[in-house]
Amino acid sequence: MSSLNRASLIGNLGADPEIRRTGAGAKVASLRIATSESWKDKASGERKERTEWHSVVIFNENLAEIAEKYLRKGSKVFVEGQIQTRKWQANDGSDRWSTEIVLRGFAGQIVMLGQRGDRPPPASEDDYGAARTSTQSAAAPASGGGTYRDPMDDDIPFAPEVR
Repeated sequence: MSSLNRASLIGNLGADPEIRRTGAGAKVASLRIATSESWKDKASGERKERTEWHSVVIFNENLAEIAEKYLRKGSKVFVEGQIQTRKWQANDGSDRWSTEIVLRGFAGQIVMLGQRGDRPPPASEDDYGAARTSTQSAAAPASGGGTYRDPMDDDIPFAPEVR
């Protein structure tokens, strides 16, 4: 029997990414993403909204680097990873559990959504010029490869002209 552990979210960051390093020195990023739904209450006719907060942890060093450089509070993002629950002990000794969306290795993806002008500025003025060219976008493959192309800048194949 097969199984699948996959989570996809589109939402907004509630805070700037939190960056830390593992004991081995690898970069790890933590994000808090808000997803919202709204509806019209049938009984009152009133507009209602519910927001869910999701914890996302990025163990892929290249994706963590992108998150650090380009994501800011309010950024709209698409993330895809695996759901993972971990157990930890609180200061009072009681057991606690946290459920997170985890992006590691090739099993995760981040895509920055929205117009380029909608994105918050990078950590420093040099970051855009040094890290990206005009044909690169914020879409980051799970492999963490070096070049990210804007899907709208792709060459669209057309049929040869018929005479």
